[in-house]
Amino acid sequence: MSGTSEGPAPAGDLVRPTVTERHVDTSSGPSAGSSPGTSAPPLPPVSSVSPGTPVEPAAPDGTSPRTFQAAFATAPLAMAVVDRDGTVVTANESLATLLGVEARTFAGRSASELVDLASDARTWHAYREVLRGRQARLRCTRRLKHPDGHSLWVQITVTPLPPQEEAVLVSVADIGPRRELQARLRHLQMHDPVTRLPNRTLFFERLTAALEAEAYEDGGTGRIGLCYLDLDGFKAVNDTLGHRVGDRLLAAVAERLTRCADEAGHARATSPLVARLGGDEFALLVEDSTGTEQVADLAESVLKALQAPFDLSGQRLSLSASIGVVERRATGTTATGLMQAADTTLYWAKADGKGRWTLFDPERNAHRMTRQALSSTLRSAVERGEFALEYQPLVGMEDGGVHGVEALVRWNHPRFGMLTPNRFIGLAEEDGSIVQLGRWVLATACRQARSWQLDHPDAPPLFVSVNVAVRQVWDSDLVADVAEILAETGLAPHLLQLELTESAVMGSAGRPLQALQALSDMGVRIAIDDFGTGYSNLAYLSRLPVSVLKLDGSFVRGFQYENADGTSAHPNPADEVIVEALIQLAHRLGLTVTAECVETASQASRLRGIGCDTGQGWLYSRPVAPDRISALLTSGACPLA
Repeated sequence: MSGTSEGPAPAGDLVRPTVTERHVDTSSGPSAGSSPGTSAPPLPPVSSVSPGTPVEPAAPDGTSPRTFQAAFATAPLAMAVVDRDGTVVTANESLATLLGVEARTFAGRSASELVDLASDARTWHAYREVLRGRQARLRCTRRLKHPDGHSLWVQITVTPLPPQEEAVLVSVADIGPRRELQARLRHLQMHDPVTRLPNRTLFFERLTAALEAEAYEDGGTGRIGLCYLDLDGFKAVNDTLGHRVGDRLLAAVAERLTRCADEAGHARATSPLVARLGGDEFALLVEDSTGTEQVADLAESVLKALQAPFDLSGQRLSLSASIGVVERRATGTTATGLMQAADTTLYWAKADGKGRWTLFDPERNAHRMTRQALSSTLRSAVERGEFALEYQPLVGMEDGGVHGVEALVRWNHPRFGMLTPNRFIGLAEEDGSIVQLGRWVLATACRQARSWQLDHPDAPPLFVSVNVAVRQVWDSDLVADVAEILAETGLAPHLLQLELTESAVMGSAGRPLQALQALSDMGVRIAIDDFGTGYSNLAYLSRLPVSVLKLDGSFVRGFQYENADGTSAHPNPADEVIVEALIQLAHRLGLTVTAECVETASQASRLRGIGCDTGQGWLYSRPVAPDRISALLTSGACPLA
C-alpha cells in the first residue's frame, strides 16, 4: 500500500474521526510527544528481534512460544508488532491481505506511514505517547487507499505489549461493511419515506451547521434564507381521496420543489436544500444567500411550479401553497429563532389570503409579540389593579351642560405604559377576559357616577355610559351583573347607559335580544355605538329596546368647515344630508342622538342646527380623570377645549 492514505474521517461522518483512550502514568512526568516532521526524544531500546521474525511473547507455564507465533501468523485480525521507535518488526498475512501488500515488505517500515497515523497532530501525539508507555491505548478510524484504487475504511488500535518486549501491537480491522450499513441506516433515519426528501432531523442538522460561525467566517455571504411552505387545503385531499392519493401528491410536490431548487442553484456553488418537515410542510434552505431578492425569487418560482395541475392515476388535482420567507444575516441567528420567524410569516401568508408568499416583517412581528404579551397578562392585570377609567363628557347641544360621561378604560401596563382600548379590547374579546374586565369597568363606573351624585347634590345627576361587548351578553349573565352592581352602588338604573356596537345589536335574536329587553325594562338606557358603519338595518330600530343612537365620527367629520389650524375646509354635503335624515328618523322613533368626534365649533353649530341632542369630542373635552369631571359639575357647563 506504500503508506497511501485518504486522510482521517471527515467531521461529518458517522464514525468519529479519532477516538483515543488514554491512561497517563503520573510518575512518568509530562508528555514529550513530537509532531510529524520533528525529532522525538530517545526511546527505550527494542527487544532483540530480527526483522521479519515474529516476536515470541512470554509463554505461560506449559505453553510453547511457537504456539503464540503460529496464532499471530494465522489470526484473521490484521496485526503488526511495532518497536518503540515506531518501526514494524513483523506483521501477519491478514494485514498483508487487507492492505494489498506482500507481508515480507512490512519489516523495517514506519507503522505511522503504513496506516496513516501522522496525518493529524492529535492522533500523532497519542500514538507517540503509547510508544513511550505513557498512554494505555490508541484507537482511531482511517480511510486508506487500496492499491487497486478503492477506499478502505479501517479501525486502528495500538496497544502496548508486556514491558519486557519493548514493543506495541497494531491491529487493523476492516470496518467498511459496518460503515456502509450505518450509512444506509442513517439515510433511512434522515429521509422521508414518502418523498425521499431530507426529513426534519436532517434539515435541522444542516440548518444548525450553516449557522455555526466557522461555516461562514472563512467565506461566503454570511447570510441565510428560508422558504417555509404549507400546502393549502391538503387535508381535504386526504379526507376525500384517501392517504394513498395524498402521499402521491406529496411525492409529486417534492419533485417540483426539487426541480425549483436545482434551477435556483444553477451556476451557484450549492442548490437550496429541500426537506419535508412533516405533514404537508416543506422547507427550502438557502445557504450563503445573496439577499432577500434571491429567496423571494425562489418562493415565486415555487408558487408558479405548483400552479400547474397534478395528474395522479387518473385524478387531476390542483392546489396552491402559502410560503413564509425569511432572509437575514447568519450572525446572531439561531435555528429556533429562524424557524419561529418562518412559522409566523407563513401564518401571515395564510391570513392574507393563501396562495402567496410573505416576507418576514420585524415591525409586524414586534406588534404580534406585543399582542401576545398583552394577551397572556390580561386576566391577571385586572386582579393586579392595572386598569383605570377616564371619562369623556357628553354635552347638551342647546345648553352646553354636561349631561353624562362615557367611561373609557385605560391599561397602565408595567412594560408598555398607558394603553388605550384599541390596543387590548379586541384581545380581551378573543380570549374571553372581556367578561371579567367588563364587569370591573361597569362596577367602577357606576360607583364613580354615584360618588359624583353624592358630592354634588345640587347639580343634575350625570348618567354614565359604559361600552359592552356582545360576548359579555353571551358568556355571562349581564342582566344579573347589572342588577347586582346597581344595588351595591345605589345608582338609579336610568343613570346607566350601555353602549353596544351596531353590528352586535342589529340582527340580535334569542339571548342577546332577551337580555337587552330585560335591561331596558329595568330602566337602563341602551345605545347603539358607531351607528351608520354596520348593517344599518333601520327596520330593527323599531323592534329593539334602544333609546340612543351615537353617530359615527366619520359622518361628523364631513361637517368640518375649518381645520384644527384655523384654515378653511370644505364640508361634505352628502354627510350633512345623511346625518340630518338620521336625526329626524331617530326623533320620530323617540330616540335621542349623540354625535361623536365633534372637534370644531362649526361642526357643533351645524349639528345643533339640524337637531342633534348631545355631542362628544375634543371640542368639549378629552377623556379626563374623575376629579376633572367634578370640576365641570361645579362650574355647571363644559368649557370649549
